[in-house]
Amino acid sequence: MNNISAKSLRYLTPLLKADFLVLLKNKRSLFISIITPLYIIFITDTKRSGQSKLGSAVFLITLAITTGLLATSITGYALTVARDRERGVFQRLRVTPAPTWIIMSSRLLIQVLANLIITIIVLIIGSRVHHLSFSASEYIWTLLVAILAGAVFLSIGQALVGLIKSATTVNAVGSLTYVALLLSGLLGPSGVLGTTFQNISKWTPVGVIITVFQSTLHQTVWNGHAWLSLLTCFGYIIFFTSIGIIWFQWDTGN
Repeated sequence: MNNISAKSLRYLTPLLKADFLVLLKNKRSLFISIITPLYIIFITDTKRSGQSKLGSAVFLITLAITTGLLATSITGYALTVARDRERGVFQRLRVTPAPTWIIMSSRLLIQVLANLIITIIVLIIGSRVHHLSFSASEYIWTLLVAILAGAVFLSIGQALVGLIKSATTVNAVGSLTYVALLLSGLLGPSGVLGTTFQNISKWTPVGVIITVFQSTLHQTVWNGHAWLSLLTCFGYIIFFTSIGIIWFQWDTGN
């Protein structure tokens, strides 16, 4: 068992390096993942009124973090996997001694790293812009929630590349999914689209993630709704990951 683990780690290291370089080359995804949440932070500066029309400062920061994680996981990860599959990258990797789970784990670990970097940047800048102060424990818990949030969105991205073969179609559907989920987080809680949509939006992937983020940053409001949101997150991960694994194909052949 130890020998198997040692061999797996030996294959993982070069894959991590290669996948990290691929992430750096995907400039469009990185740009969207970092600029979009920072844009939300700066245009909703609550310095004057202390309250934005969209919600409290904590809500705005959690929304910004969620937006960044959503972008890098769906418009970034899913499209990259789909393109590599079309180019035959996965087929070439499968003929190497590296186990298939190592191949996919490398990609997911790099995405987790990207998610943590985005979270740290947005949390630090957001706390300064909105004049908030978070404790060390709140920073740590927020990073843990970011890993959970990333897992939710990555599972959705994996489901997309599992169900759709064409990279072009994955890009189109992924963009629509990104916009739909983002709007559910922006417009849903505000109630501008009605009470029904407001209630539904609380249980969308973005809605439950924002609830867990807010409850983490203000631990005194961790209640039954927060626990249900946390369980819903795991439900989304299991559901979409199952689809992504069952339907995923390593090439685009029939």
